[in-house]
Amino acid sequence: MSTKPNLIVPVFIPHHGCPHRCVFCNQSGITGQQSAPTPDEVREYLSRHLSKNTPHAVVAFYGGSFTGLPLSEQEGYLSAAREFIRKGHANGIRLSTRPDYIHDDTPGFLKSFGVEVVELGVQSMDDTVLAKSARGHTAADTVRASGLIKDAGLELGIQVMPGMPGDTPEGFIETVRRVIDIKPHIARIYPVLVIAGSPLELVWRRGEYVPLGIDDAVELSAKAVTMFREAGIKVVRVGLQPGRELEDSLLAGPYHPAFGHMVESAIALSRMQDALLGYTGMHDNEAVEFLVNPAELSVYKGIRRANEAALARARGGLGVRVKADAGVAKGEFRLVASRGC
Repeated sequence: MSTKPNLIVPVFIPHHGCPHRCVFCNQSGITGQQSAPTPDEVREYLSRHLSKNTPHAVVAFYGGSFTGLPLSEQEGYLSAAREFIRKGHANGIRLSTRPDYIHDDTPGFLKSFGVEVVELGVQSMDDTVLAKSARGHTAADTVRASGLIKDAGLELGIQVMPGMPGDTPEGFIETVRRVIDIKPHIARIYPVLVIAGSPLELVWRRGEYVPLGIDDAVELSAKAVTMFREAGIKVVRVGLQPGRELEDSLLAGPYHPAFGHMVESAIALSRMQDALLGYTGMHDNEAVEFLVNPAELSVYKGIRRANEAALARARGGLGVRVKADAGVAKGEFRLVASRGC
């Protein structure tokens, strides 16, 4: 697998290959795409987005359960993508699917076409929660499928969803712990949203489902991101990709176009709060500064400087300022006393 940054070229196959209609799902509403493309349409699409200048591009099949398609359709899509790998215009393929649609021979079949990453829509590791959302698979299916994927030398990704019907914050964190035990390479976190046209819409309208509030979703996601990172698992996305189609279809739930930024800011705030508690280089009446890498200034400040305000409140109104300093490495900060705040 390439260690260089990849350009992801997504190919959406909404609901294609899905044997069940999960209560939260309406892929057409999220993507604005009503039907899956044909292999020839995939070739045409890739020819517009791939060239000799994109050797590190990856073709990504999203939106359906890829390995739930008939083998002939899988071969058609994979053959179309493999043509661009052979031309040197892309270096791999990734796809998403369901745990129960990974069979003993599936990973080898996918690998023969140049697939490098398989992401599983796990959502929860609680069988009761999975049943309430009509997922049609179990936690045991996830463990089995993950082992097959990793044993084949493929990169494993796992997607989880805080706010599932019947779940609790504690239950979601337990899901994260059990996913960490599986040791995937990457993870995605998608808080549940109520999308128009999804089965969950009816449940929500009857008052039988209450989505997470935005603050709770940010807090839960921040805990999950921190746990994954401490376990060496890369988090590649938090929150659905913002877009007009999604926003037009959204009825309720913890959506924000900068949700991932909010989660990173929450993590940064927690780290700065911990640093303040242990900092001995100031007097009680002194202001302080957090020096951060310029590229991360907005994350540490928070949206509309919310982190600065929260830290100042914690210090009884004394000044706390977050400032850019090119000498600070990304992911780090320096805390210093400053009478000039």
